[in-house]
Amino acid sequence: MSGLLREAFVNLEAISGNVEHLRGLAQTEHTLVVVKANAYGHGAVPSARAALEGGADWLGVADIDEALELRAAGITAPLLAWIHGSGADFAAAVTAGIDLGVNNVGQAERIAAASGVANVHVKFDTGLGRNGVAPIDRSATIERVAELEQAGLIRVRGIFSHLADAGTDADLAQVAAFESILAEVRAVGLAPEFVHLAATAGAVRVPGAQFSMVRIGVGAYGLSPFADGDSTAMGLTPAMTVSAEIVSVKRVSAGTGVSYGHDFVAQRETTLVLVPMGYADGIPRHASSRGPVSINGERFVVAGRIAMDQFVVDVGDATVAEGDRAVLFGDPAMGVPSASDWASAADTINYEMVTRMGHRVSRRYT
Repeated sequence: MSGLLREAFVNLEAISGNVEHLRGLAQTEHTLVVVKANAYGHGAVPSARAALEGGADWLGVADIDEALELRAAGITAPLLAWIHGSGADFAAAVTAGIDLGVNNVGQAERIAAASGVANVHVKFDTGLGRNGVAPIDRSATIERVAELEQAGLIRVRGIFSHLADAGTDADLAQVAAFESILAEVRAVGLAPEFVHLAATAGAVRVPGAQFSMVRIGVGAYGLSPFADGDSTAMGLTPAMTVSAEIVSVKRVSAGTGVSYGHDFVAQRETTLVLVPMGYADGIPRHASSRGPVSINGERFVVAGRIAMDQFVVDVGDATVAEGDRAVLFGDPAMGVPSASDWASAADTINYEMVTRMGHRVSRRYT
């Protein structure tokens, strides 16, 4: 393996393959792959290119700056950005050909005032309770954006919402609410080409949620959004493998305390190895004494508390040398722990495990 101290190896072919596979499951005319937050930690630009190679025809990001980064890298595919602050540079977005999410009438007015005719996707809150037009503002918003389009100030290119994944009944109720909104939108003369509600989970499991486009997020990176089904069950390949070099190996006697607070005390003579990754690198402290690690094909568990820059593993009598690699997570088909294993150890989700990888962790691509 590579000699990098800390590494996140990203398999771009896996991203392309995952996108192609999920497109086949969703069977929609259009597929948007979400590359926000540095592509869930995988690297926005290379992941975006891999997603397009896998057949995606849209890319999605949270904010305009993320979209401009992709444009600066030469990516010309359709782009949607949907979270905007009070100082958002809508004019720059319009110039760069970035479609804009609209979450309320005020945003629609500000976008319309920017230079050029902006392509917008109006978001409605159908039950997630986050961003999007509130139900009580729905009719007034639809009427106003129709007026702005008729005046030639914006083009309503899309309508969208987001499922709450709160159970089958709640998801189906959101589908019905979205269909009602779409009918009202069309009744005032708007004809959005891109109608999207489902992310990875909805694209695969919620009947009627696919419409003309789905937004593939965590699934593109080979991770399952379901608690009851892993990546293998979904036919996905995890794209990220995180590893670090073993930088210290020492034999200690029974009774040796390890890391802050001595939460772990050696019960017999054993070998302790040091892995130079910690919460500064995105390794959750909540996984102390629980996080799994694979070293030379054997699986071990973090011993004691995870610190800012390092954690310790008790490898017993196994033969481990400085320079060997500790694999924290990757593709479980390769016999290593998964991001979901670490998520369980830290009481979080696999999305967070990959997205939180810090800047000290070198990305390497193939």
